[in-house]
Amino acid sequence: MIFVTLGTQDKNFDRLVSAIDKEIKNGHIKEKVVVQSGSTNFKSGDMEIVDYLSQEDFENYMKKCDLLITHGGVGSILTGLSHGKKVIAAARLSKYKEHINDHQVQIVKEFAKNGYILELEDFSKLNEVIKKSKNFKPNKYKSNTQNMIKMIEDYIDNI
Repeated sequence: MIFVTLGTQDKNFDRLVSAIDKEIKNGHIKEKVVVQSGSTNFKSGDMEIVDYLSQEDFENYMKKCDLLITHGGVGSILTGLSHGKKVIAAARLSKYKEHINDHQVQIVKEFAKNGYILELEDFSKLNEVIKKSKNFKPNKYKSNTQNMIKMIEDYIDNI
């Protein structure tokens, strides 16, 4: 099963869900696809699309999926990685009014550069990236949270 999460942004992300729908129609995606669409109002008879999921349902889909396709939000990417999932991430872009700026480009590129995820930059190549995911072995994500907490504590202690 492929789980697609478009986040909870108040902006549309038709580009990604349209690319997935096209690959289903072309016969390249044969497995079940579940989409948590957020504010993206997309209709398809080929995917199970839900606006918002409870935390419990979200976790259940995350556990069941073989592949996570997501927007470039840090929370969505980290959730997939923490569940040991293969992740394909696509950045929302301001030029399409999908976000207010292009910070997700840097997020996706950094995670991909470190071998944690696969980047989907050219939506017409979604099928190629999905094929690549079959043999992709993501690096184990190591959180930097403790270092960040220590830096903040040190800063506060030295004020």
